[in-house]
Amino acid sequence: MLESYVTPLLMSYVNKYIKNLKPSDLQLSLWGGDVVLSKLDLKLDVLEQELKLPFTFMSGHIHELRIHVPWTKLGSEPVVITINTMECILKLKDGAQDDHESGSSSTSRTVSDSSKAVAKPRRLQQAAPSDPDLPPGYVQSLIRRVVNNVNIVVNNLILKYVEDDIVLSVNITSAECYTVDDIWERAFMDITAPELVLRKVINFADCTVCLDKRNASGKIEFYQDPLLYKCSFRTRLHFTYDNINSKIPSVIKIQTMVESLKLSITDQQLPMFIRILELIIALYYGEIGGPKEGEGEEGSSHVREAGAILPGMDVDMENQGTSQYSSPDLYMLSEEADQGWVSWAWSFVPAIVGTEEENEEGQQRETGGLPNNPQQHTPKDPIVSIGFYCTKASVTFKLTETQSESSYYSPQKVKSREVLCLEQEGITIEVLMMGEPFFDCQIGFVGCRALCLKGIMGVRDFEENMHRREEDAVFFSCGDSLNSKGMTYLTNSLFDYRSPENNGVRAEFILDAANHKETYTEIAGMQRFGAFYMDYLYTMENSSSKGSQDFSVASMEEVVPSVQETSIKRLVVGPLDVRLHSSAAHRLLKMVTCAMDHEYEPYCKPQREMVEESHGPATPEEISSLEEFIPTRLTCLTLLQVSVTISMAEFNLLHTLMPVIMGCKTATGPVNIPVFQPVRPLPSVQFQVERVNVEHSVPMYAPELVSTVSNLSQPSDNLLHHCYAHLYLKVFGFQAGLTCQDSTGGFLPLIPIIPSFSTALYGKLIQMPAYWSKRSSAPTTECIFELPHFTVQATRAQTLLLQTICQSWTHSIVSGAPLTLSESLLNEVYKAPDSSSSLEECSM
Repeated sequence: MLESYVTPLLMSYVNKYIKNLKPSDLQLSLWGGDVVLSKLDLKLDVLEQELKLPFTFMSGHIHELRIHVPWTKLGSEPVVITINTMECILKLKDGAQDDHESGSSSTSRTVSDSSKAVAKPRRLQQAAPSDPDLPPGYVQSLIRRVVNNVNIVVNNLILKYVEDDIVLSVNITSAECYTVDDIWERAFMDITAPELVLRKVINFADCTVCLDKRNASGKIEFYQDPLLYKCSFRTRLHFTYDNINSKIPSVIKIQTMVESLKLSITDQQLPMFIRILELIIALYYGEIGGPKEGEGEEGSSHVREAGAILPGMDVDMENQGTSQYSSPDLYMLSEEADQGWVSWAWSFVPAIVGTEEENEEGQQRETGGLPNNPQQHTPKDPIVSIGFYCTKASVTFKLTETQSESSYYSPQKVKSREVLCLEQEGITIEVLMMGEPFFDCQIGFVGCRALCLKGIMGVRDFEENMHRREEDAVFFSCGDSLNSKGMTYLTNSLFDYRSPENNGVRAEFILDAANHKETYTEIAGMQRFGAFYMDYLYTMENSSSKGSQDFSVASMEEVVPSVQETSIKRLVVGPLDVRLHSSAAHRLLKMVTCAMDHEYEPYCKPQREMVEESHGPATPEEISSLEEFIPTRLTCLTLLQVSVTISMAEFNLLHTLMPVIMGCKTATGPVNIPVFQPVRPLPSVQFQVERVNVEHSVPMYAPELVSTVSNLSQPSDNLLHHCYAHLYLKVFGFQAGLTCQDSTGGFLPLIPIIPSFSTALYGKLIQMPAYWSKRSSAPTTECIFELPHFTVQATRAQTLLLQTICQSWTHSIVSGAPLTLSESLLNEVYKAPDSSSSLEECSM
């Protein structure tokens, strides 16, 4: 019967992650077609072993689990797994947790052993009784169809992360994963030739993210506004296989689309939000959360040895979680001894391979034998494409204040006031990778602007009763709008109806550095987005194997060849307009003071530069290899059409903010809140730049390189050049002048004071200076500045107006009083110049 084949498959997954299940009861319920399990506890040790993340599960519960198996229509209707209310609480691993894990009870070990026994559910099929009426090919095809069309529904998913006084919680009302057809409609599908494609959709409804602060007893006194409130988004998954016998897909595309993303951050949440970002960065660079002692030690030793010789992988890539090796023995090692979260993710990808073939291959792997046909079983890294797309997003910054109720015993309430908002349109984040040799990340958005909301620090500058225009509130704008740009940010995504996948065509990917640079240029990035474009490319090329690889036994015994790594980051910012006035400056500095209001210890403290003992001079072969290629990290920044306008301060309370920014906990002196009155006309100084190019290069492995070169008696110029960090700055079309904002919000034509000119700056900084201190002639830091000859020309009135604008920002810091503007001076500056106007010239 079919039950004897499908039931062990479902039981293996359920029993693997849930405690205290009786297989006999579960089997009887499955044969009835419906299973209802209540108040279940998750096997936390199994989850930690499967995920291998630097977090530990404090608790994990499932309120109700339902499994529906349509036995009579198993070939046309999906199996539905429904989870009602699932809650997990996590925290960062620490030393006590490691000791707890090492000293786990025998019950936990028994649970772990039992979970390993069911790690590969396909092998349980051998224990199922055979039915002569069901041919093996039919059973294999049916099981494949069942697995490919399983529907998973999760209602009320709650995830919590706790650290210090931080409580981060994610609540998803509903999430559903199901199989779809070629137009992304729900359907019962199978992987068939010639397309060999499987499509799935995951819909998330009402996602709410909260960030609160708890006290010493672990209770939350005041609940903050949610960071994200009831946001819905959808994810499309597209798997492409090379042939019907492929174990894993050759191309995997996972892309998420959000129509509207509205984030809200209060002044109390800002330090905690930055703390979470620092945690993500520390995990990315491997500063915390490394593997425990004895865990995956054998697999990681190859990487460490290669790192000492090559010297290793780029730090930007070695923590991506993609650990695929180039030789078959190491590949199998990584597949068995160093299973991580990527391997866990692979378990959810349907494998279209027969049970007998998999078991035969498993027996070969256990006995250490190699496949008979190396070319057929050569491990190949799949192409993985991950994308995130958002039509409109906003981040609102709020200031909170505590209000007490009339009753003494009534709890205090927190009221928030919106003061600043950052809006973006057409956001794209795309990642393309193929194992270790290739990784690319592109980020861009079509338009961006920042504007002031309501009042700040008691100054009601943008309250509703002020009747100010929206153009006056905008102090930062960049790029275009979606109305003029269109949906270019979705180009070639699964949400673009013109993409190859949505037209039955297999997509082509650019996976070499040369073609990548020719295709994804600065112009192409600006044409697609318009405001911001970033492209980070990392490649690892085997210098000794330009042709096809031969995975024979002889080749595996050879020494691991050297690799050539490149890391290039390119950033382009489109037309940029910045207007710095009193309202914007006070809001930005207030955010800085709120971000500094915490007592968190850094995840990784900077270590002193230690000079390691030399292991002897480098051999001529090593010097020759360094002369041929030295890996570097190159960062290129381009700014286009930049305009920065600094207006005269209409109000100034910087004397209350600057002491906090400079390190004082509390500001001293009385605070006089001025009554805001817009100043029109408002004098301003404006800087314009046509183009700015910045290039920064640094050696990828500075300690290894410097320790080698510093021990050479006469290093070459090329080796010395790569021991520096280099900075190139080129400025084109820079000019400055005076302007004035009139009552309509527009600016008068620029009165030039500094004429347009171009300049360049070059500087280099020696890396690891402690290694060079023992040399008699140590390299030095240099800076070269090329400034052309030009004349600064201004009248006496213009000079006085410049001084007035500068003093408006600094006067209150000293005296605490506002600065007045002389109308006669303003009229003299903006009147037509005549022969009696005195000029002050300064040649440079």
